[in-house]
Amino acid sequence: MQKIFNFFPLSIYKSSISLLESEKKTLIRDIYKMEKNSQNIDFKTKNSAWTGDTQGFEFLHNNANFEKLFKEIYKCVIEYLESLDIDHSQINIFYQRSWGTISRNGENIAKHKHAQSHISFAYYLKKKKDDSKIIFYDENKQNEIIPGLLDSLTVLNKGLIKKRGILNSPAIIFDTKEDDLVIFPSKTLHGTQQGLTNDERISISADIVLLAKDSKNLEHLSPSIDKWKLFSN
Repeated sequence: MQKIFNFFPLSIYKSSISLLESEKKTLIRDIYKMEKNSQNIDFKTKNSAWTGDTQGFEFLHNNANFEKLFKEIYKCVIEYLESLDIDHSQINIFYQRSWGTISRNGENIAKHKHAQSHISFAYYLKKKKDDSKIIFYDENKQNEIIPGLLDSLTVLNKGLIKKRGILNSPAIIFDTKEDDLVIFPSKTLHGTQQGLTNDERISISADIVLLAKDSKNLEHLSPSIDKWKLFSN
């Protein structure tokens, strides 16, 4: 009897964080202030969302108003690492940078990845049901037996692939709602849907770096930052 074995999955963590409405209003107000004081406004195009990391506001984790949220997210990051059976007791976990995003009308976030970090997340501070969703793209396409097969428009129009599923989808639209937190490997190509009308969707994103507490006899993890030395003349 035939059987299909599925290997090498991408694991996406999703949970929910409950903040008081008054707390959420404070965070939203702060992000609006950041947008108003954008330092690189020419970087934003007509169809692109406002992203604080490109506008001079990339360290929300150092903002006292966001402290509670980031403490709750830390607990979820630990759960994510546990789900991968990673011994986080041997690792120092750092928020590298964090920022707010605002998507209005047809604005979207283009597909991208965060190559400088290890773990990334998105927390949906304000989101309506019909606002654009996050998309995860499969760059490896392990089951693409013919080059270009899974992305081909002509293959799609011809009905050569009878239905899409986890075995033959080059991208997954991941559904989220307000208060949801999504955690994923930073190297994962992702973006948001295009062509949808957003009712001012606001999210908070961040990049996380993992360093070894003790790097002795350990390869591939960066050593503790107290062992580093800054170049000088």
